[in-house]
Amino acid sequence: MVRLRDLWALPMCPHRHKTQKLESHQKTSPFHKTPPSLLISTSQNSPNPPPKSPHLGLLPFHSGGFCFESAFSSDHHRFLYSLVTQGQVDAVSVEYRQAPEHFLPIAYEDCWAALQWVASHVIDDTNVVNKEPWLMNHGDFSRVFLGGDSARGNIVHNMAMRAGVKSLHGGVKLVGAFLTHPYFWGSKPVRSEPIEGHEKALPYWCWNFAYPNAPGGLYNPMINPTGVARAPSLAGLGCSRVLVTLSEKDEMWDRGICYYEELIKSKWEGEAELVQVEGEERAFHI
Repeated sequence: MVRLRDLWALPMCPHRHKTQKLESHQKTSPFHKTPPSLLISTSQNSPNPPPKSPHLGLLPFHSGGFCFESAFSSDHHRFLYSLVTQGQVDAVSVEYRQAPEHFLPIAYEDCWAALQWVASHVIDDTNVVNKEPWLMNHGDFSRVFLGGDSARGNIVHNMAMRAGVKSLHGGVKLVGAFLTHPYFWGSKPVRSEPIEGHEKALPYWCWNFAYPNAPGGLYNPMINPTGVARAPSLAGLGCSRVLVTLSEKDEMWDRGICYYEELIKSKWEGEAELVQVEGEERAFHI
């Protein structure tokens, strides 16, 4: 199978950005039998910088409808470099497995394994292998954030929900999550979504392709966190800050509004913010 992502993928090896002089390293998680690849980007210019104040940690997940694109795709790669440079953060981008070779929920398991690997750096245990020196020396594990757009926005939500009920290694706590144009959908239209053609829409098709055996199909809280009667309450999000960003021309705009509104209505005790961008398409920032 030839994937679209392969057309723009960067080599999965140590790479120095030509203009920003940032380092990337491929790592794997020790907490998974067939681990995902991790692309680690830092805002440091030197491979051996002097001690500095710890950097905020960010775990971004790449988009692609759970079936294409990559953490090593050039567009995501450039965006990540820009993000770590301007934000002065250390970022770990996860190369999770995708459909059709690996159907959901394996991508969620890969991303959880990656998050646990990051958290494991606070454990003073020689049995924990493959620790990343950059994260050991410069990561601030009291300021860990998750972020992503589209499918990775969906992953961010599901990882934050899992972190609300399961402990991360070393007692690490998530501070915040940002969901940009998050991929949520359902079996029935909401708000201004058109009734006609709903079951032929790309989000409908993509979920059924990536997770053909999903319990409940689109009536599943992983894709439909606000439209399932028995879905876990958003009050269980395992972080204290959430940013939801939406684009006016995105067909999933209504879903993002519903998510934000339900989060506010829940008994979640954190701080939430909604940003809406007029006149733009989905993922325009990439």
